[in-house]
Parts: sequence; structure tokens; C-alpha cells
Amino acid sequence: MTEKLTFSMLTPDQQRSDYDWMNIGFDDIRIGKVRGMIRDETLTICSIMIFPEFEGRGFARKTIKMFMKSFDTIIADRVRHKAIGFWEKMGFQVDDNGQYIWKRNGH
Repeated sequence: MTEKLTFSMLTPDQQRSDYDWMNIGFDDIRIGKVRGMIRDETLTICSIMIFPEFEGRGFARKTIKMFMKSFDTIIADRVRHKAIGFWEKMGFQVDDNGQYIWKRNGH
């Protein structure tokens, strides 16, 4: 199923904010979006949303796994209490500021 997921960054003039926005697609259908900040090899995820009609199919997990192939460090910022288990299962560890962080081995 991962090969059918697509990701498209919005251009700066489409974003109209200080954040980097990405659409998540599956079979040419927009199924969700990510709001974050990309700085060098670090991605800070401020929010990831899979639209309700597509929840429960593993799309968020597959999205994070794709990010893990592209970034050395991923920071999940302001994690909601009910999402803590998701981030922990993905291999993220909480830091002193309450952020959940994943680092590629060796970084």
C-alpha cells in the first residue's frame, strides 16, 4: 500500500504561512495533510491529519515511515495526550520539553 501514497509540498505562494504544508494522497485522492517546518535534515511536525473517512487504515503510520527515510531527525511538537502511544510505537522518545523525537541511528 505504501507505493500508492503520494506527498506533495505546497509552494510558498500556496502556503501563505510560515509553515511547510504537505498534502497526503492515496490513489489520486487527497486523504490528509501535514503542517510542519523543514530545516535542513530535521522535520518538525506540528500536526498530521488523516481525514476521518480515511482513518484507521495506517496512513499516518505509513506517512511517518516515509518521513523517516528522508530526514535524520523528526520532532513531533505539542503531542496530544491521546496520540502519545502512536508516537511511542513509531520509536519516538519524549524529551524534557514534552516533544517526541526520533533520530536516525548515528545522528
